[in-house]
Amino acid sequence: MLDKDKIIDALRDVYDPELGINIVDLGLIKEVKIDNNDVTIDMTFTIPGCPLRDYMLSQVKETVESIEGVSSVTVNILDDVWNW
Repeated sequence: MLDKDKIIDALRDVYDPELGINIVDLGLIKEVKIDNNDVTIDMTFTIPGCPLRDYMLSQVKETVESIEGVSSVTVNILDDVWNW
């Protein structure tokens, strides 16, 4: 069975390449929701129009999709202002 902690732990392996800090500790992951085996992640970036947006989104999706039992991953990008 999927649980939020397992997903968050996996996301600790995804790093912001410019800062060298994982996206969980940076506070970029705002919410993780699980509906059956479908995962929805709400996240933000350190700056609007982040030049590494596509790369980081692919890393988040690939990481979560690799967890046993995950059927699909949706990542919502929030307009929230990031602060650490």
